[in-house]
Amino acid sequence: MSVAVVDTNVVLVANGQHADVSGTCVATCAVELQNIMQSGRLALDDQFRILGEYLHKTQPKKGNRPGDAFVKWALQNRVNVMRVDSVTLQAHDTRGFESFPNDAELANFDDPDRKFVAVANAHPAKPPVLQAADSKWLDWAPALARHGVAVEFLCKSDITRFHEKKFGA
Repeated sequence: MSVAVVDTNVVLVANGQHADVSGTCVATCAVELQNIMQSGRLALDDQFRILGEYLHKTQPKKGNRPGDAFVKWALQNRVNVMRVDSVTLQAHDTRGFESFPNDAELANFDDPDRKFVAVANAHPAKPPVLQAADSKWLDWAPALARHGVAVEFLCKSDITRFHEKKFGA
């Protein structure tokens, strides 16, 4: 059973809550979430930071969209050690978390996204962070990789297009 850290934008894309992504990207994200629910494992922090962000942006009680169903599953399984790995994060004054890499190239990393990297880096298996549509991660991925944190881009053509539009070729 493989384990992954799921960035919130994967959940939102699967829900169709990102207007600029392709239909292929929406389907890919939905399938990835379904795979985790059926046979994978999810890594979360033990302080509800990631789940709290999911809840803030989804409607798991209705569960009609793929991302909502995933969040409902994550809530139902958050203490099921067979399906969810709970990772303890230690606070850090400047990096946000002790397990967030100390690297000058990551100094401008978005504060709200640091929890995903911190969970991946603190987890003994160093699972990948699944990313769908946040193009800044393309720039951060090499520095993260140097610290053993892999980013799996589920929608490579979409995210590359967003990056080129935002930052140029």
